[in-house]
Amino acid sequence: MSKFVTRLAGATALALPLLAGALPAHAGDLFDSARPTATGGVNTIEGAGGGGLAAWALITGYGSGEAIGGSAYTTFAKTDDYTLTSSGVAIGLFNRVELSFAQLGFDTEAVGGKLGIGKNKTFFTNIAGLKVRAFGDALDQEKWWLPQVAVGVQYKDSGQENILKAIGARDSSGVDYYLAASKAFLDWKLLVNGTLRLTKANQFGLLGFGGPGEDSYKLQPEISIEYLLTSNFVIGGEYRFKPDNLGFAKEDDWQDIHVAYFPVKNVSFTVAYVNAGSIANEDDQQGLYASLQVSF
Repeated sequence: MSKFVTRLAGATALALPLLAGALPAHAGDLFDSARPTATGGVNTIEGAGGGGLAAWALITGYGSGEAIGGSAYTTFAKTDDYTLTSSGVAIGLFNRVELSFAQLGFDTEAVGGKLGIGKNKTFFTNIAGLKVRAFGDALDQEKWWLPQVAVGVQYKDSGQENILKAIGARDSSGVDYYLAASKAFLDWKLLVNGTLRLTKANQFGLLGFGGPGEDSYKLQPEISIEYLLTSNFVIGGEYRFKPDNLGFAKEDDWQDIHVAYFPVKNVSFTVAYVNAGSIANEDDQQGLYASLQVSF
């Protein structure tokens, strides 16, 4: 944990010049919540603003270019043999910079005995993220051809180094890098996002990073399509490609179909069907995903 804190402090120091450049000359109302409903997305299970699985170029919260926004969330997902939880917070600074922190929990339940790590063993991964909007505006309809583009980095620390190396992971911590592009087509009530991620992570980092003879970054796409069904209902789907590093177990891509409900602007409930494929030698892992988020 101390290594995680040290690296988080280093990442924060590197971000300070970016934050200074993002500050407007006249900040005005620092918490204006001026952006339309759902334009910060929800929080991914890794904490960044986006869909449930895919990071988007949109900055979390509802703050305008002269304000601060933010979000807090908790997520629960249950497949046939495993339980996944995630909770975190994110802050959006002047619709330019996003800082996030999340903790993933992965309960192996009865399968932990087969893996030799004990039943109901829970793996935790701490994730600190930084996202910077590089150019473009997802909501600008005059420049319909120009998406909002952001770059992001996530430092992930899974701890439990001995256990993870015993199952074949090279490291217990690692860094993901991603480039995301998002565009809303308001006349069609659509939002489309595409993300390219460089990663070594096994199951988002829950099972460590790299594997036997595998210590190189792999480029993995993430795709989201969202449709505004009504003013407070969004339906959509996501596909996230995954690397396959561990020798003892195949790792499949993840997909979901979801519905997000915004009873009021600042609160959302998301329910999804998730297909995670094979996880730690247990095939056909499917189940439900539910998330609650509060934003400003």
